[in-house]
Amino acid sequence: MNPHQAEHAALIAQIAEIFRHCGYEGASLSRITERTGLGKGSLYHFFPGGKDAMAAAALAQVDDWFRRRIFQPLERDSAPGAINGMWDAVDEYFLSGQRICLMGAFALDGTRDRFTDAIGAYFTRWISALQRALERAGVDGPAAGELAEDTVAGIQGALTLARALNDNGQFVRSARRLRGRLARYL
Repeated sequence: MNPHQAEHAALIAQIAEIFRHCGYEGASLSRITERTGLGKGSLYHFFPGGKDAMAAAALAQVDDWFRRRIFQPLERDSAPGAINGMWDAVDEYFLSGQRICLMGAFALDGTRDRFTDAIGAYFTRWISALQRALERAGVDGPAAGELAEDTVAGIQGALTLARALNDNGQFVRSARRLRGRLARYL
């Protein structure tokens, strides 16, 4: 990655955190300029499409991280290793429940309509990749599909509940229970 690409990636990560903390509507251009230290002209240089382009780039960066660290391993690696790796990556990415899911946050408000394809593809791929890994582990198709769907829903619910209760331990406990349920099938 060249220095310009690295700078751009770091800026996108910074903007993603602003969206996580403020939501799409709360992340005004003035708030983004204040928190990034860049002027509006610089932001429009990087993102000619404005705030929608910033949000799309943030969602794409999240999707890319999950694609590399979770989806692809679940799709191609040994099922037990990939599923255990998924739990480690989930804990790392969501900072043990301290970081909300940007895809999930955008899915819960009016922003969903702007980015429905990206949000839907992210969740669909995660469920599908986990289902295929479970099938490789010997779980029959319908049961694997239900387990995969329940697991992703459980992770998202645990993130929401941890945030609502201001208790990161809630996420850790829920993730441990979900991981234990899947481990019975490996």
